[in-house]
Amino acid sequence: MMDSILRQITAVVAMNIRSLPQRLWMSLATILAVAVVVAVLLAFLAMANGFKVTVAGSGSNALAIVMRDGAQAELNSVLMRDQVNILGNAPGIKKDDAGAMLSGELYVIVDGYKKTTGTEVNLPFRGLSSRGVAMRENISIVEGRMFEEGKNEIVVGAGVLREFDGFDLNSEIKLGKAKWRVVGVFEAQGSVFESELWTDVRTLQSQFNRGSSYQLARVALQSPGDISQIEAFIENDPQLNLDITTEKDYFRQQAKGTSDFLFYLGWPLSIIMALGALSGALNTMYTSVAQRAVEIATLRAIGFSAASAFVGTMAEALVLACIGGVVGTLAAYLFFDGITASTLSSNFSQIVFSFDISLEVLQKGLMLALVIGFIGGVFPAWRAAKLPVIAAFNVNG
Repeated sequence: MMDSILRQITAVVAMNIRSLPQRLWMSLATILAVAVVVAVLLAFLAMANGFKVTVAGSGSNALAIVMRDGAQAELNSVLMRDQVNILGNAPGIKKDDAGAMLSGELYVIVDGYKKTTGTEVNLPFRGLSSRGVAMRENISIVEGRMFEEGKNEIVVGAGVLREFDGFDLNSEIKLGKAKWRVVGVFEAQGSVFESELWTDVRTLQSQFNRGSSYQLARVALQSPGDISQIEAFIENDPQLNLDITTEKDYFRQQAKGTSDFLFYLGWPLSIIMALGALSGALNTMYTSVAQRAVEIATLRAIGFSAASAFVGTMAEALVLACIGGVVGTLAAYLFFDGITASTLSSNFSQIVFSFDISLEVLQKGLMLALVIGFIGGVFPAWRAAKLPVIAAFNVNG
């Protein structure tokens, strides 16, 4: 009995699939509608994923960031030199022959221009010492050299060089009231640091009239991820009204807001578009059932079950949705994966990142296509299964 039903289902599914060319234009319209929905969803998810990978992947558990108490981003924080010097005595900070591994850093915003649009944007300009450079992992100079202390020299991240005008090696550029020379280009394995300009912190303090202030202190931890000793030291010293967090947690929090916004913008937009694709799928499948009414009635009359009519129609809808899903996925991958873009960060400066279509993102796109195919097929399939044999012959003459 079961073998007979399976053979019937297989025969009806094969017959429905082979008859798709007879409904070519309607089938193509359904495939295109599903493909567009999937491509739009993947574009948003790839953007959110790429931003998250760039920002959240920038931090290290071996480093910690110290900012003013309550500051959510570097731009809102101020530390004085005395505070940074006191912080250097805290237990839990890694030390070497030169003392505590600590970097006081200044962060200012300067103007830049996008190569693609020419629009003015904010760029992060960071002052740090050679020790601050050495504390960062996976930083390498790929062109030119590192800046020298006391000089108006900058090194630019590879993302800045790629996206914005005026930062070619050996060029001069006016930032603030002073002129600076680009002496090097650095890479940071695609992290957020590639969106920054770096120079000597003392020179930056002087040129931007910041006295001896910093925005934050970056410290190397004796035990990666363990900030408890430094935290206790800060709490016990009334001069240190500061917060500390690991660098990894800091960037994770920075990434969350923007990536969540892109994620939750992409899904509702795709669902609204999916309703359009769904109506197209329903129309195609109802038409398919109507055109095959005599065929279905004949099969039922010679002993084919209602289940075979139901599964055959569902299979047709799912095949169309799958083809649309694959087309949309390929289009999104070819057009979006790896392209670079920039967006405003919580520090009101540009972060350069690449769209990233991961396996998880691809699975979500194909899952959406299957949902459209399932809902678009289930009601016409139910009609096919319940189609009265006599009525079908009467309707079609």
